[in-house]
Amino acid sequence: MADIDVVMLDATPLGKLAHPRPQQTVFLWLQGLIRFGTRIIIPEIADYEVRRSLLLANLTKSIQRLDAMQTELTYQPITTTAMLRASSLWADARRQGRPTAGPKDLDADVILAAQAIEAGAIVATENVGHLGRYVTARHWRDITPP
Repeated sequence: MADIDVVMLDATPLGKLAHPRPQQTVFLWLQGLIRFGTRIIIPEIADYEVRRSLLLANLTKSIQRLDAMQTELTYQPITTTAMLRASSLWADARRQGRPTAGPKDLDADVILAAQAIEAGAIVATENVGHLGRYVTARHWRDITPP
């Protein structure tokens, strides 16, 4: 088990938590980590991925919940350093023949990975295969306090 002092949320668990009535399992999971003292980070790239879908569907209550989580948890803006690292991760993956997105796609996974590297965080995701190439990533259910 990786150190869980700092956990960064990928878009899928963040989206589940943004629901005004989150699934009990994901809500209890988050509360357990918080009680343990884990610092939970919302990376700007995951907020963007979730927020754009909520805005498109006009899910006002979910947008309000996402806004509230930014004050309840730690919000991490994208930095120039993270974007420079993300571009290197993107190029390295393509040189190895293992891209995580199409050649013209922005590739949010490498941006999230760069933000996680910057924060020294494990990524809570449902996309371990892509993110695990760059950082420590676990299915969110598998990240539990000892």
